[in-house]
Amino acid sequence: MGIGTFLASYWWVIVLAIIVLGSFFTINQGYIGVITMFGKYQRIVRPGLNWKIPILESVYKKVSIQNRSVELEFQAVTMDQANVYFKSMLLYSVQNATEETIKKVAFVFISDRDLMQALIRTIEGNIRSFVATKKQAEVLGLRREIVNYVKVEVDHSLEEWGYHLQDLQINDITFDKVILDSMSKVVASNNLKAAAENEGQALLITKTKQAEADGNSIKISAEAEKTAAMLRGQGVALFRQEVAKGMSEAAEQMKQANLDTNVILFSMWTEAIKNFAEYGKGNVIFLDGSAQGMESTMKQIQALMVKQAGTSDLR
Repeated sequence: MGIGTFLASYWWVIVLAIIVLGSFFTINQGYIGVITMFGKYQRIVRPGLNWKIPILESVYKKVSIQNRSVELEFQAVTMDQANVYFKSMLLYSVQNATEETIKKVAFVFISDRDLMQALIRTIEGNIRSFVATKKQAEVLGLRREIVNYVKVEVDHSLEEWGYHLQDLQINDITFDKVILDSMSKVVASNNLKAAAENEGQALLITKTKQAEADGNSIKISAEAEKTAAMLRGQGVALFRQEVAKGMSEAAEQMKQANLDTNVILFSMWTEAIKNFAEYGKGNVIFLDGSAQGMESTMKQIQALMVKQAGTSDLR
């Protein structure tokens, strides 16, 4: 039997085999298949080996339920007309694997390209609207606020499409070079100002503490000098009292012995010369140490004492 005769006799077997084999298909892990009949939604099928009605049913789309990411680069303008350049990473996925969600995802957009375009433009539009209400100096510190704002605004739209925004990371925020240079100068000048203020405060504290220390030192020295002067005065007064007492007793004894009291003056004179020589420490003192010099000095002292006594009597 030839091939032509076999095909003519058993063609129906070949057609049946093709139909049966075409009825089975597989869905990979991480995907869910959407089945349509005559262009109308029919059902969904899970990963693994599945069956469909030959010719009547067809696999319309395989929807991925895995996480997907995309990188974004776009520009925004602040309230004070400064250009801000963003680099961000968007992570999104299908909300869940229920039939209603998969049906929504399969038919909302014609293709994944249209979905990506709508998603990216929505994210960029929300960030631009947020940045337009802020000044350039505020943008760098509002990274987390921008992300939270976008999530709140975008999640509602994504839910209607059957998707969920997993994460939005703003990796880089930059400005024009002129703005960056001016911001660097502002930071540098603020640092210099803070350093100068700190240095001034440190110098003020140092000077204040030094003045307090000098004042305390002067006060302590004055107190010590006062105490020393008082003690010296007390010592001199006591010394004078003892000298006067001794001289009175010596004079009284010499008077009783019928001796000349000038001997006492001579003794005091010689003791004074001795003390000058012993405790002078090299100082030069011009003093007439002769008997005539002593007599002249004594006369001057006696005259001074008589004058002071007369003054006291007049008073």
